[in-house]
Amino acid sequence: MNLSYQVLDLPLKHTFTIAHQSRDVQDTLIVKLEENGIYGLGESTTNPFYGMTIENMVACLEKFREIVEAGKWESPEQLWELGREVFGENPFAQCALDMAAWDLFTKKQGKKLYEFLGLNPAKIPTTNFTIGIDTVEKMVSKMKEVDWPIYKIKLGTDSDLEIIRELRKHTNSIFRIDANCAWTAEQAIRNSEELAKLGVEFMEQPLGKDDLEGMKEVFKHSKLPVMADESCIVESDVKKCHGLFHAINVKLVKAGGITPGLRMIHEAKSLGMKTMVGCMTESSVGITAIAHIAPLLDYVDMDGAMLLTKDPAKGVKITPEQVKFPDGPGIGAELV
Repeated sequence: MNLSYQVLDLPLKHTFTIAHQSRDVQDTLIVKLEENGIYGLGESTTNPFYGMTIENMVACLEKFREIVEAGKWESPEQLWELGREVFGENPFAQCALDMAAWDLFTKKQGKKLYEFLGLNPAKIPTTNFTIGIDTVEKMVSKMKEVDWPIYKIKLGTDSDLEIIRELRKHTNSIFRIDANCAWTAEQAIRNSEELAKLGVEFMEQPLGKDDLEGMKEVFKHSKLPVMADESCIVESDVKKCHGLFHAINVKLVKAGGITPGLRMIHEAKSLGMKTMVGCMTESSVGITAIAHIAPLLDYVDMDGAMLLTKDPAKGVKITPEQVKFPDGPGIGAELV
């Protein structure tokens, strides 16, 4: 068993701005596991908000290299458990490794990942397409650039409602809004009334992740369903979100990979909550992995590769009508 990795820069088509950061280029780490001529790929992007860098991800992988390359693990779940302590503070690195392990494992089984999991790709919900914060004119332009049935609109400005009112003039598509912790409970409740009239489907993470009392009020009085993102990072967060949110957005890189991501989805469903998996502007390596588990979801946000000027990988092909997977077993994404 051989573990290797490489760092890639992912140039974005537009400056991507959310409530707490902006970027023009996204750094990403591609992990490769190879054994007997068969290899699996995984990915995790960096994120300054969570303190995840190429350097600390690589450091974690190096600490774990000996165990990985010894090959004394029979499944991705087993490898994930072996790495629980090493990767405790760096789930991003564990995600890239876990994804590569699933790719390699299912290739050895001769099955696509969704086949191994017993999922039906015909049940994949349509992804949203994300519009980052910008001037209203540029946000309208970005929306017109990609005609899509569902848009996720990033908010967290002094003119959030005005933005949605203006965007609504230019499309009948469904809107989802993501405030990335920027609002107070009072703002969220008040904004939900107007947003509901403007064809918004749900609000994602309106308050700061620790504002539990505020979320109780929003959950009780909002005119729209509310979805957890920053409040639901790891498995132990799912139960905490019950009664505060109607749905959770699982980010594989924040959770630590496909292995815990699947557990989080199933737990949320058992609690009667709806589920979404979101992306962190990955290339087609990470996006293709998300697509394989998307049949489990009520909503999906896997537009990351669509936001890139150049995708360094090939994998799943996404249109509003269908999701077409690569030929062959495993996750199936490849670097080009």
